[in-house]
Amino acid sequence: MFAAIALALALTSKTVEPHNVVVAAVSYRGKAALRLVETERALHKDTIGIVSGVRFHNGVIEADIAGVPGAGASEGARGFAGIAFRVKDAATYECFYLRPTNGRATDQLRRNHSTQYISHPDFPWERLRKENPGVYESYTDLVPGEWTHVKIVVDGTKAQLYVNRSPQPVLIVNDLKAGDSEGGVALWIGDETEAHFANLKVTPR
Repeated sequence: MFAAIALALALTSKTVEPHNVVVAAVSYRGKAALRLVETERALHKDTIGIVSGVRFHNGVIEADIAGVPGAGASEGARGFAGIAFRVKDAATYECFYLRPTNGRATDQLRRNHSTQYISHPDFPWERLRKENPGVYESYTDLVPGEWTHVKIVVDGTKAQLYVNRSPQPVLIVNDLKAGDSEGGVALWIGDETEAHFANLKVTPR
């Protein structure tokens, strides 16, 4: 049986421990949300907000996410936004994230990079793409700035990412790089991103 732990977001800066991000409780597209943006000089650093009081091993994590490139972002910005899990500290975690501006790009290769799995610090996206092209990322339809529902299902060394309540996962990882571990849950953003998060729910098992 699952024992649900619902974290109502209505988040405030008191419920999230920021690391290289500025957090603010806001209303965004009809939802009470938490906005994350990078602090100054945070480029290429781990930019996450660790949710207080959560320990996670196996189970399900769900959230609504909306990411866009931040103000003044470079051409390569994608609005990277996702959920980190089994978080050990601000630099050690597993993560699924979205690249919203890739979802409807006219370049098919770029579309194929719409979702991503990473495991920091040893397996950033650059290493995974170089060593295993196409294995840890996939296509899914995304629209920048619009709410996207994500569901992450974790079991031992396997994890699956579902997007917008699809009955099938859009990305499957059968070899989580940190092994069968446990840790916290965090809101994650990438470089030059402004992201909003709402309706986080953790269902451990």
